Amino acid sequence: MQVLESFADTRIVDVGGASIRVRDSGGSGPALLLTHGIGGSLELWNRQFELRDPSWRMLAWDMPAHGLSGASPDGLDLDGIARTAWRLLDVLDVKRALLVGNSLGGAVSLRMAAQAPQRTRGLLMAAAATMGRETVLPFRLMTLPGLGELMTKPGPMAVKQQVRAIVHRPESITPDVLAAIERNVMRPGGAAHFLALLRKLTTLGGQAPEVVRRTEQQLQALRVPVTWVHGQQDAVLPVLHTQRAHQAVAGSVLEVLPDCGHTPQLEKPQDFGRLLAALLARRPG
Repeated sequence: MQVLESFADTRIVDVGGASIRVRDSGGSGPALLLTHGIGGSLELWNRQFELRDPSWRMLAWDMPAHGLSGASPDGLDLDGIARTAWRLLDVLDVKRALLVGNSLGGAVSLRMAAQAPQRTRGLLMAAAATMGRETVLPFRLMTLPGLGELMTKPGPMAVKQQVRAIVHRPESITPDVLAAIERNVMRPGGAAHFLALLRKLTTLGGQAPEVVRRTEQQLQALRVPVTWVHGQQDAVLPVLHTQRAHQAVAGSVLEVLPDCGHTPQLEKPQDFGRLLAALLARRPG
């Protein structure tokens, strides 16, 4: 399946030899980097581009081997993905940014903040991964050889499963986002990369203990404004993870959104935009 690029403000840039796709709204105000979750792509942020303050420079990217980005040697390592993101911002001449991450993108954003706190304006963490060990049974079963390959076989069923996983209300998936999900599922090698990355971060017992411990250490070291948001009906990660993370970061803000699943930026775009604006208005404590 071929899906042509649909945004005039999106392009492919070379980042250390990797071809990385980025959507750049332009704007003279603060820069925001939006990072999607595992198996996703920058289309999951479409509503935020529609609703953004026109002065903001909003940037969304496809992580390595996701969406229309090429593979990267660092694409299976959280720290490596975070380094790629900072190199992307260097290419785009962005010195400092608000880091916004959904699911795995939240884990990547936290690693970015740990790598370059002086360049981090703040963090908005939406149903962020690696905040605790608990995760859904299908993800744990996918760590098993053979079964994981069977469960992630590309096709219409895989598309339906992804939609059910990321939203509580299927009508939140607009045609452009659905087309991107179909493209991502059918991407050659996409299922294999999804599994390899998942298996680096997850065990049969849940999210990998060493990854969760690293997250806990980095949360304690945060000194920038942080906002947490989680959908009440998230079918992938429990709200409890975000509540515990919020308690670990002094001065952080938490909002749990009702009638909302794993991607609040899609299901509750106005609320999400409000939280972005409020976070940009905050100053470091």
